[in-house]
This record gives sequence, structure tokens and C-alpha cells, in this order.
Amino acid sequence: MSDTVKEIMDATERRIREAGYSGFSFREIAVDVGVKSASIHYHFPTKSALAAAVARRYNERVVEAANAGVAAGQDVVQAWKAVFRSALDEGAKMCLCGSLGATAPDLSPDVASEVRRFFEAGIANLIAGGLTEQRATQVLATLEGAILMASAQDDPAIFERATEALR
Repeated sequence: MSDTVKEIMDATERRIREAGYSGFSFREIAVDVGVKSASIHYHFPTKSALAAAVARRYNERVVEAANAGVAAGQDVVQAWKAVFRSALDEGAKMCLCGSLGATAPDLSPDVASEVRRFFEAGIANLIAGGLTEQRATQVLATLEGAILMASAQDDPAIFERATEALR
């Protein structure tokens, strides 16, 4: 991946996390990155192609981070909690796929597919770590709700209170 493509994807991810799918345009991303809109269109012909690529990259990164936490000795729930918490610590307003998922009916099929894949992969990863499907769903829903509430209230401590009982 070229540096320009990475910068385009990073800027798009930031904007989606802050304002959702409708919260970015190629023109805004071009300004963020310092390139012309045509450069973005060269790499990503459509907004949905860009958003799907960003979501795909995000999905891989989150699962890899959770797996790294487990490999370092965390149980699977604590590893997933740490991934969501680190997003707050790094200034992310939302889980990327949580933000996109909030407007799922408005998404193109390719973006909606990546959002579904995120949640399916998260649940599968938690199940592989020893949770039941029901418990894995509860954990992921709690993490999504906790990051949303903490962001909406601009108070990371809410995340800790909301996820304290996750074990």
C-alpha cells in the first residue's frame, strides 16, 4: 500500500468514526491528505469502494490486535476490551463498524458486507476464545454501547463503568 493510499484511508477512517458514512466526501479527504480529489478517485473510484476498503482494513487490524492481546496473556474478553479502550485513548470517537452499522440501511452492499463481517468475525473470535455465542454477542454489544456512550458524553470513564463487569 502506498503512503498516499494509507493517508487517504487513515483520513477516511477518522471522518467515518467522527461523523459516519455521510460525514465525508472525496473533497474533504483530499484537503485532509493534501492531494486532489482526482487522486482519491484514481485509487478508489467510488465512495463505497473507499469505505469498504477502510472497513476491511479496520476489521483485520482489530482482530489482529485482539489476538495479540490473547497471545500476550489476556483472556479474550479483556483483549477485546483493551482494543476498544485503546480506540478511546487514541481519540477515536467510535468503533468504525459501529459507526457504519448505525446507518446500515443506507450503506451500499459492499460496505454493509464489511460491517457484517466485522461483527461476525468479532463474535467468532470471542467464541474461539471460549465464550458461548450468546455471551460473545453480549460482550461485543456491551463494548459497542460503552464506546458510544463514552464518546457521546465525552467521558472515557463511562467506558470503564459500562465494561467493568465483563469477564
